[in-house]
Amino acid sequence: MSITAAALRELHRIHQQLAELRDRLERGPKQVRARESNVAQLEARLAEARDKAKQTQMGVDRKQLDLKAGEQKVVDLRVKLNAANSNREYQALLEQIAAAEMAGSVLSDEILEGLEKIDQHAVGVKDAEKTLAAGKQELDKARKTVEESAAAIHADVTRLEAELAQAEKALPSDLKADYQRVVRSKGADSLAAVEDGVCNGCGQQITLNMQNELKLSKLVFCKSCGRLLYLPTD
Repeated sequence: MSITAAALRELHRIHQQLAELRDRLERGPKQVRARESNVAQLEARLAEARDKAKQTQMGVDRKQLDLKAGEQKVVDLRVKLNAANSNREYQALLEQIAAAEMAGSVLSDEILEGLEKIDQHAVGVKDAEKTLAAGKQELDKARKTVEESAAAIHADVTRLEAELAQAEKALPSDLKADYQRVVRSKGADSLAAVEDGVCNGCGQQITLNMQNELKLSKLVFCKSCGRLLYLPTD
């Protein structure tokens, strides 16, 4: 079994280029999916920010209603205070008014704190909206780039597959089975150059006998990694 180093070099070049192109085809959809996942996460963050803002607003609204109810209670108690029939009843009403006013003071503080949180949440919502908009723009850009490049890459793959089929015609018939076996196993890494007696695929030294066989254009496989070997120059 014999084949020129030039033929093997050409086969290796085509296999490597095809592998790179196919990898680019696979990377494109992966990049789009990654950006889709990012957009989904940003949408979830925006929804969470809006929900926090909504819950805080609802909490403030409830406390404002409670505050109004408490203020009305104080008004009602003061009316009763003016109509108290005994000192005991008068003191009891005074205590109730003081407690209601204290509760109202606490509610007022909590409402102010809630209003500050509402403002903070509003800023958070706007930031989340801007971040989501930017993420969607990146997604649209990625989709467009992948779609535009895919057609060109497919054309290159088709061209290289034709070149590969043509280059494989140079293989001796008794070599094709071994060649196809290693290609099925290792793909673009099925071949490797030998420089200074070392396999570039795995970095292992090959024997002098194997080096001589390469010089005689014989079929040689690396005993360490199984790659089909060739010399970098004729």
